[in-house]
Amino acid sequence: MVSLLSIVNYLVLIICVLVSVAFVTLLERKILGYIQIRKGPNKVGFIGLLQPFSDAVKLFTKEQLVPTMSNFIPYYLSPVFSLMVSLLVWSVLPYEFSLVSFDMSVLFFLCCLSLGVYSTMSAGWASNCKYSMLGSLRAVAQTISYEVSLALIFLSPLFLVGGFSLELFNSFQEEVWLMWVMAPLAMIWFTSCLAETNRTPFDFSEGESELVSGFNTEYGSGGFALIFMSEYASILFMSALFSLVFLGGGVCEVAFYMKLVFVSFIFVWVRGTLPRFRYDKLMGLAWKFYLPISLNYLIFFMGLKGLVFCMVL
Repeated sequence: MVSLLSIVNYLVLIICVLVSVAFVTLLERKILGYIQIRKGPNKVGFIGLLQPFSDAVKLFTKEQLVPTMSNFIPYYLSPVFSLMVSLLVWSVLPYEFSLVSFDMSVLFFLCCLSLGVYSTMSAGWASNCKYSMLGSLRAVAQTISYEVSLALIFLSPLFLVGGFSLELFNSFQEEVWLMWVMAPLAMIWFTSCLAETNRTPFDFSEGESELVSGFNTEYGSGGFALIFMSEYASILFMSALFSLVFLGGGVCEVAFYMKLVFVSFIFVWVRGTLPRFRYDKLMGLAWKFYLPISLNYLIFFMGLKGLVFCMVL
């Protein structure tokens, strides 16, 4: 009975995430519109509220074209696998109702993060297009580079809370947010999240000027929609994780979702403000700056934890 209840709860969670993805796309288009001094979508429904559903109907009812030279099975399954991984990772958040909740949720999150690389790589390779292949190679190199710093940054708060469960962050931050304790790490984490989700200014896998949309060049209709939904589900999850780790609060509090929306707004704000970086600058930033800084902070917090432990003894 418990397992059946967990499945039902997870299906409800997936529906909520997909509806959230729809309205985040609308929020992004509205914010970018006002940044560029124009309205954004405002025709379909009241102030454009039905626009995401209109786009979804249009994309999923279009004819599915498959390139003649593509490797059909990985080409077809890559967007499905990408969305599946993006939705699976939501199960690690510490919900208070019956759902998947375990002590090693951080490790499961890092595993799911690494799996996302394979869908991008297979989508680019299976398309049998040089632009798609270049875009996927860039995305894989970028994601692997920033995963290293992302994991090392995560280790510092994990040393402080003393466990691999995300539930510990809520109780640990009752008095003060970790944002104030480790503000530089929080900023580095946020920029690494931008790189992980292939967002501006790190969207090299979709560089329109030189790659004609990058790894998803050959995708249209339903396949493109699934890749698009996967990207925005990842953005929402990264915003939720940032709020949980650095801004405190439980998942079942209204304030948590206000923080989540604010972090998602910053994702869009960055897109409307910053130009794309040069590729070598991006890789240099990961290996020459973020990696040493995260390692130094990790050693500092390990020493701090050891000092507190000795004082308690």
